[in-house]
Amino acid sequence: MSLSEPRMVVLIVEDEPLVRMFMADFLDEAGFKVLEAVDADEALTVLKARPDIQAIVSDVEMPRGSMNGFELARAVHEQWPGIGMVITSGRKRPGPDELPEAVAFLSKPYLPDTVIEVIRQMALPQVVEPQMANRA
Repeated sequence: MSLSEPRMVVLIVEDEPLVRMFMADFLDEAGFKVLEAVDADEALTVLKARPDIQAIVSDVEMPRGSMNGFELARAVHEQWPGIGMVITSGRKRPGPDELPEAVAFLSKPYLPDTVIEVIRQMALPQVVEPQMANRA
């Protein structure tokens, strides 16, 4: 990646400082611009201030704040439907209809490469069919 190429902006939402730092380090090394939040409330504040966020990686269980990761995923999906989301947990799995369809779920422990690949898949440009009428 060249220095002039824009970096995809990823927001990490994780209450455990060591997990958040580890994730921020491997995402930064993979070429992402990383922002951090300790809970869903802080994440929503960051989202309102930063329209350049393209993906969020969030834990489910966050003791602080007014919502968990599943609730955050629904709120983000409603307010910012274009933002990709990865929800992670070592204890809870989403039940039916607990997560919006486009949200990825990864069980902890996960490999850093798995998170990186899921985020990159979210960033792939959509294929747009050329309009043949314009070429005639």
